Amino acid sequence: MKLQYKLILGAVLGGLALTACSTKKDAFLNRNFHALNTKYNVLYNGNNAFEEGREELNASYQDDYWETLPIERLQVTDEIKLDSEDNNPKFIIAEEKATKAIQKHSMDIKDEERNPQTDEAFLLLGKARYFDQRYIPALEAFNYIIKKYTYSDKLNEAHIWREKVNIRLENEELAIKNLKRLMKYEKLKDQEYADARAMMAQAYINLKVIDTAVQQLKIASFYTKKNPEKGRFYYIIGQLYNELGHKDSANYAFDKVVELNRKSPRVYMINAEIQKIRNTEVTSENQEEVLEHLTDLEENRENRPFLDKIYRQIAEYHLEQESDSLALLYFNKSLRATQNEPKLNALNYENLAEYNFDENEYKTAGAYYDSVLTNLPENTKKYRATKKKLDNLEDVIAFEDVVQYTDSVIALYKMSPEEREAYFGAHIAELKRAAEEAAKKEEEMRDAGFAAFGETKGGKENKGKFYFYNITSLGYGQTEFRQRWGNRELEDDWRWSNKAISLPSEAAGDAVAVNDTLSSEPSEDQRYSVAFYTDRIPTDPAVIDSLNTERNFANYQLGLIYKEKFKENLLAAGKLEDVLKNNPEERLILPSKYNLYKIYEEEGSPLMASMKENILQNHGDSRYAEIILNPRAVLTDGEDSPDARYAALYELYGQQEFLKTITGAEENINQFTGDPIVPKFEMLKANAIGRLQGFEPFKEQLNYVALTYPNNPEGKKAEQIIAEQLPKLAIKEFSSETESGNWKVVFPFKRSNDDEAQKLKRLLEKSITDLRYKNIVSKDIYNLEDQFVVVHGFKSKNYAEGYVELLKINKDYKVDNENFVILSSNYKIIQVHKNLQDYRSQILTPKP
Repeated sequence: MKLQYKLILGAVLGGLALTACSTKKDAFLNRNFHALNTKYNVLYNGNNAFEEGREELNASYQDDYWETLPIERLQVTDEIKLDSEDNNPKFIIAEEKATKAIQKHSMDIKDEERNPQTDEAFLLLGKARYFDQRYIPALEAFNYIIKKYTYSDKLNEAHIWREKVNIRLENEELAIKNLKRLMKYEKLKDQEYADARAMMAQAYINLKVIDTAVQQLKIASFYTKKNPEKGRFYYIIGQLYNELGHKDSANYAFDKVVELNRKSPRVYMINAEIQKIRNTEVTSENQEEVLEHLTDLEENRENRPFLDKIYRQIAEYHLEQESDSLALLYFNKSLRATQNEPKLNALNYENLAEYNFDENEYKTAGAYYDSVLTNLPENTKKYRATKKKLDNLEDVIAFEDVVQYTDSVIALYKMSPEEREAYFGAHIAELKRAAEEAAKKEEEMRDAGFAAFGETKGGKENKGKFYFYNITSLGYGQTEFRQRWGNRELEDDWRWSNKAISLPSEAAGDAVAVNDTLSSEPSEDQRYSVAFYTDRIPTDPAVIDSLNTERNFANYQLGLIYKEKFKENLLAAGKLEDVLKNNPEERLILPSKYNLYKIYEEEGSPLMASMKENILQNHGDSRYAEIILNPRAVLTDGEDSPDARYAALYELYGQQEFLKTITGAEENINQFTGDPIVPKFEMLKANAIGRLQGFEPFKEQLNYVALTYPNNPEGKKAEQIIAEQLPKLAIKEFSSETESGNWKVVFPFKRSNDDEAQKLKRLLEKSITDLRYKNIVSKDIYNLEDQFVVVHGFKSKNYAEGYVELLKINKDYKVDNENFVILSSNYKIIQVHKNLQDYRSQILTPKP
């Protein structure tokens, strides 16, 4: 009997379960079955995945405290996604769970949803899509809730999320309008009201209506129950007040952040403290108080993760107080403490660069500006401005290196043997003293390491074992290795290097730089041998003259750069005066004097009159003398201006007057030395040399332009041609003339016989017109002695030979001048390499 009841009961329950599974029946059992299944199974897992994904975003997201913070912590890219590829897997799971809840448990009966949990599924679906940056699909989900579930308790939340999406889609005006209507007609919970006000604030921030955004955030910070949100809102209010220039109000907001203390993330508190200090004018009355407060921040153990920002603020304080050494110390400490903060690194490097620039340490400044660039995103205004500064410094660095090197070598050359012996003897003594100190320090550290290790458990258990068991000794060894060898890769022959060796020097400059292709480190005997150094000093006067020429040119260029780009007249005058004192080339004398005259004039120096008289007496017929006597005489667009001369030379180049172009360019280079147009003349000269003399001279001249003017457009263009075009032009092997291609008929002439060449050119042009050919005729210069009249554009060798034959037999032309038919690619080779004789012997001469 009991078995019967059990069977009946089981059958009834099974029937009820089967009936409850249906989503088409609007029954109490069905509604509650699907609601419970949705809430405690599918949605529960989906919400868990969503929260995990959100926590991952918060953990990985890094706020940029140098800019106004966004209301919501969300890493946003410029792209708008439509699918779920490459998205956060947690949000994908949340979306899948929400979709499953909708597909399997939705009870849409007679256009009315009977499962009270379905609206939450759609809300989860929209939120997951929102955090995956798929804003259009997210908008669809939120709109569906608003239209379909008019009595849902999630309706207000859906409205707020929809306006979040509108703000992300840059529909700020629509979002503000909708949020205002929501707050006017709906009764919101405190947290919902705070969220709505916060989103309105974000919309107003985006629209640059800062004062209204501040009011909205104040209301949001009052109503929110989440302390991390309070801290963020107060901090943003402070930032916005700073943007408006209201520092007192900003500090009041930052004080609110500080008062929260541990209730909100500490990063807000530390940055609020720093912002307060920046907003405080440091005076003699509060100077000690500000420094004491900064010191407290530095020494607080809880602030260790934020020392990079604290160190930077301390550095800025010392810089403002003109304590330069302390400022530099703390900028460097900030750099060492920084972890994954490229913007902070960029700011620190920029401060160091600007300091060294102001101190005229341009080489060091250039290195720091280079570090700034590595920490800035490309295609930004800041990146471009910094790149421009660095480009200006690159020339300075290169020329200062030349001056430093040549000064060192020339000074050593001028020393007597006794002076050299004494100089390098002192250098070797210093090396030995430094080595002894290093060895003594190493021994002390090693002994201390052994002693410390012996007291440890590991030391007692490993008596007699070598010191690598001791972390202190091991760390010291690693440090010493790096100091001696630098950072070396773990590879065979790690000691070998191709770097230049520099020998330290004080009186005679930095070093004699010698290229050593075997090892960057001399042997122990060599390092302590005077002969090792003295044997490397040049003894040939021609080498010294060459170095002096290099030094004068570098000093001249530095003088112009300091004068024109950096407005450092004293530095510029020193460099130009050095040029005149050191037996300069003729081409540098007058430009140096003129630029010194302009500097003296600008500085009001009494030397101006004597320099003016010097130029007028010794260079009275020069362009510079004419400018001094009558500044209006030489106008920028006049016939004798550099630009006009370049245009005239370029026209000659277009007319294939290559020799005149080369000689004219040389004259103008000498006359306008130091003028920005000189690199253009050099590049024009290089092209003319290539067209007239061929590949090797062209390559040599291009190398000269690239090395002499590396930061000018012409220098960069030359470098690009060397890298990209010269390898293609270097090919000298002729193609087999059995292959198809474009063909030419070439009539050789001596350049002395130009009248006959011109006559033939006119006759060929007439023949092409009469015979209805579509070819083109040109007269091409080959070299100083030879030229070609060329008929271009034959589709095959037979066509070209047929045309030549036709000219011979046609009574109207009767052209029987020497000629040959050539493949276009081979014609290019003989013009580039000037190897017509090779072509004749290899291709035209029949083989026996």
